Amino acid sequence: MLTQQYFWLLSLSSVFIAAAGYIINDYFDLNIDQVNKPGRLLVDRVIKRRWTILWHWVFSFVGVAISVYVGWKLRRDFIIGFANAGCVLMLLLYSTTFKRKLLIGNIIISLLTAWVIMVLFVAEWQIYTINVPQHRDVMSRLFKLAVVYSGFAFIISLVREVVKDVEDMEGDERYGCRTMPIVWGVNVSKMFVAVWLVVLIASILIMQVYVLQYRWWWSVLYSVVLIVGPLVWILKELYPATLKSDFHRLSGAIKFVMLTGILSMLFFKLYL
Repeated sequence: MLTQQYFWLLSLSSVFIAAAGYIINDYFDLNIDQVNKPGRLLVDRVIKRRWTILWHWVFSFVGVAISVYVGWKLRRDFIIGFANAGCVLMLLLYSTTFKRKLLIGNIIISLLTAWVIMVLFVAEWQIYTINVPQHRDVMSRLFKLAVVYSGFAFIISLVREVVKDVEDMEGDERYGCRTMPIVWGVNVSKMFVAVWLVVLIASILIMQVYVLQYRWWWSVLYSVVLIVGPLVWILKELYPATLKSDFHRLSGAIKFVMLTGILSMLFFKLYL
């Protein structure tokens, strides 16, 4: 099993790379953010503009270096390090180019969010294939869990990205972005989000029916109340939303579901 030390190191690596991504994104979006969120600017308030690029590369280097170290300690290879270096490159390209393109930027961020979960499975896979190759049933279960949580992370991140695009339409349109609400309109964007919300809600409910056979009562209660319930509320509030503040509130609720969804992993430690 992945030790706590390596688990926290991989988590820290993801935090550093994500922080680097936020910094470089705010650097290139300074003009847009002055319109969309003038009171929440990072560049020029928390970090001086001339230092932004330096901090981006420092955080990126530390994040990749940690993942290289973990990969080397686990299996004497650099798969995780190369993958995380690819994440740094994709975040840079997202900030400079893809964010302004229809759907491409949204999908990239969603895939990178899913990778934060999948990288833990890759680390476990490296341990088992080199040390305990006979435990294929364990790896099969871990793979299923990784797919479930990575899929959840991808969908909920994609939903939030589109909602955030609607919220940020004013600044994005002024500076030539081609996001979904600008190209296809707010109503189409709402429909896109609603479809994915229905898929996510249905998938979670099906999984709860499945785990009921194991009598995981607390897990089911948690998922229904703190994941499905808020998702249903978001779906209900999506249709009448018209103001920037409405979509900001929805974005906050989606972030809450991201947190409760990931925290549901704790039940597997409790029951397994």
